[in-house]
Amino acid sequence: MVKYIRVALGTGVLLGFCKAKLQVAPTTAHLLTYFEGKCLANCKFCPQARESFSDQKMLSRVEWPKLELEGVIESLRTSDHGFKRICVQSVNYAGVVEDLLEIVSRIKGTCDLPISVACHPLPSQDIKRLADAGAERIGIALDAATPELFEAIKGKGANSFYSWRTHLHALEEVKKIVGKATTHLVAGLGESEEEMVSTIQVLHDQGITVGLFAFTPIKGTPLAKNSSPDVSAYRRVQLAHYLIANGFGRAEKMKFENGRVISFGVDENTLELVVNSGAPFMTSGCPGCNRPFYNESPLGPIYNYPRKPTEGEIESIKDELGLAGRY
Repeated sequence: MVKYIRVALGTGVLLGFCKAKLQVAPTTAHLLTYFEGKCLANCKFCPQARESFSDQKMLSRVEWPKLELEGVIESLRTSDHGFKRICVQSVNYAGVVEDLLEIVSRIKGTCDLPISVACHPLPSQDIKRLADAGAERIGIALDAATPELFEAIKGKGANSFYSWRTHLHALEEVKKIVGKATTHLVAGLGESEEEMVSTIQVLHDQGITVGLFAFTPIKGTPLAKNSSPDVSAYRRVQLAHYLIANGFGRAEKMKFENGRVISFGVDENTLELVVNSGAPFMTSGCPGCNRPFYNESPLGPIYNYPRKPTEGEIESIKDELGLAGRY
């Protein structure tokens, strides 16, 4: 029986277990399977990775304290937390599928919020078991935007059991069995904007929701000395992603120069409305998820806004996009 689970710090605050001042409250309860050892996987950016020297309480730049699962479930049932979704994330270890099944089933038995599960590629029968237990959608993170980067950072040389092909196949199976599939792409791992946008288009055409992240260097990981992505480049990818995901544009209609987006392939009125809405620059991924400051300090620069950007922030975003003064 699962006794413990990790919760993201902001989730712990809203559930009454942790004390911290929240600049923006999370809209999804983020939970993480508890395991005393390291993850079997060895993704080079991840503090949970097999060969990482990072604090095991960390995932990205967020602290995840260990709590009793029963207490967390009871607080999800009774407290006025305001969550719109529950996300159960997992590290890769022997027995993790059974733990996920138990966690999802126990939460579903007391709470009617939609549940996302984020995990490594699973056999079709396990995907179905998770769906039957109550998972509304399942996410399998590609992270890298190209097969070559995937192999360098997550696959060959890092995890012989991870591959671009098996991840894509698992996402196809999730789409077929569950109906709702999500993946994560991390900008700033060495891809060009064109490569990232092209991969977003391919995934969108397969009906897979893309959550866009900015690479975050974490102490104790092999990529700790790498830099976060250029904000202007990230804004262009965010805007292209939003246009694709919402049916306004397509990657093949956009123009690129030396891998950089130079035209979004939509008319000026559409571009003006979309940029001024601020929506492209907010957290993307599963519905109802805002992941406050998962990729960045509240002091900035802000990559994924956890709420609608202010007018002043939108003006700054226009500067970053090179659109200041155009509208």
